[in-house]
Amino acid sequence: MVVKVIIKRTFKEGNQKEAARMLIQARNNAMQCDGYISSETLSNCDNPDEIVVLSMWESRKDWWRYKDSPARRNLEREFEPLIEGGTRTTAYDMGMKR
Repeated sequence: MVVKVIIKRTFKEGNQKEAARMLIQARNNAMQCDGYISSETLSNCDNPDEIVVLSMWESRKDWWRYKDSPARRNLEREFEPLIEGGTRTTAYDMGMKR
């Protein structure tokens, strides 16, 4: 079942350029993984330091594989000093369970 993942981060003021570079790297890493479908990056209209990434994966298993990959874990460590409050990640199945 297709999974959509919402990743939300609030970057400290002044880190937009570095954040953009790292988000592009994260997308490039994800694109190399089995099960990756697509992603998009959104910035909050009222707070441009708040960034949401929506990614789509063929299955929860594919998302977990990428989430636990060394490349992603290393990049998350690089994000830590640039963000406030940590990274918030939630995965959703497409459609409703019956």
